[in-house]
Amino acid sequence: MIVRRSAAVLAATVVIGTALTPAALAEGASPSPSPAMPSGLYGTTDPTYDGVWRQSLALLAQHTVGVRPAAKGVDWLAGQQCANGAFAAYRADASAKCDAKTMVDTNSTSAAVQALAALGGHDGETGKAVAWLKSVQNKDGGWGYTPGGASDANSTSVVIGALTAVGMKPNDASKGGKSPYDALAKLSIPCGEADAGAFAYQPDKKGKLAANADATAAAVVGALGKGLAGEPLKPTAGPLSCETADSAGQSAQNGAAYLVKALGKDQHLMSVMPGAKNQPDYGNTADAVVALATAGHGDKAAGAMRWLEAHSAQWAEQSGPAAYAQLILAADAQTSDPRDFGGRDLVEQLNATGPAPASLPAEPTASASAGEHAKKDDKGGVSVWWIIGVGLVGGIGIGFLISARNKKQQP
Repeated sequence: MIVRRSAAVLAATVVIGTALTPAALAEGASPSPSPAMPSGLYGTTDPTYDGVWRQSLALLAQHTVGVRPAAKGVDWLAGQQCANGAFAAYRADASAKCDAKTMVDTNSTSAAVQALAALGGHDGETGKAVAWLKSVQNKDGGWGYTPGGASDANSTSVVIGALTAVGMKPNDASKGGKSPYDALAKLSIPCGEADAGAFAYQPDKKGKLAANADATAAAVVGALGKGLAGEPLKPTAGPLSCETADSAGQSAQNGAAYLVKALGKDQHLMSVMPGAKNQPDYGNTADAVVALATAGHGDKAAGAMRWLEAHSAQWAEQSGPAAYAQLILAADAQTSDPRDFGGRDLVEQLNATGPAPASLPAEPTASASAGEHAKKDDKGGVSVWWIIGVGLVGGIGIGFLISARNKKQQP
């Protein structure tokens, strides 16, 4: 994950195997400008179902690339919080008290926590939000989209990201002796079965699990205890395969193996919506990139990254800030440059969808650029400076065969 979570009004209509989300809604919705669009809000389409979500993604992506968001954008997000700590998808009148009719949800709340925690200075808001999240945890250790709803992989994973963002260990958030990782484990398809390693959104009425690439991308990141921005690990050597999941980390690796297969030769995921023609799924492909990088297999998504660079421009323009944010987070996880993404500056495009940022990062000097290349090496890339160095060594009699930095490639 625009990104992946479903609006409350559609939560009850989710079809197993196709998890509808605020991102999915935003991607498929026709632009419908609101007559009273808040000046601090990113995007121009009706925010009813994704206002907090897209705002959170936009702020998180800006922070990730060193942009300091406009104060009124941050204030708008913080002002959406209810007194009990929860967030709804959007409250047109944030001065009105939340009541039983206010459709708060775990996804909006968790996304807001991650953005506000990253920006800092909002411990009061994030603390109240996490307390609310813990109060609505299910007995199986997971969370549904709405309080009391059956646990699903997407919601459980985004809550894990919120817990991590405030310094909590997800294992410490338990209900009835069950942790969020226990809930995810029940949604992982065992090795030896069809679509082994994949995660289901939820079991069907008979308890059967159906593979869902969107849920899998979310759960890989969640099972590793990370948030929406992911956190690239050192590359993991060896081929990916499904192994008996005796830990959350192994479940994540199994999910990563499934994603590599799902990306396939076309290097992108497809959207499968009931009654609709299948089409490329840009948002979930970006989510898969983040998931693979976070699992230490960024090299296996290089093809997906290239596909997004070549094909996502129109989708992002139509979908707005959350789409730009998703692509920025994918590029960052992949150690690509979001300011030169298929010839486009994603950061500039995201900034243009909302209030002008408070500040932009300084242009890197030549030495800083070299240092950045070195940092990217730590995430698994091969620095151009390292290549030059090896070339010089080759000039004095030692030859090396070097492959250029291809960040995520099919095995």
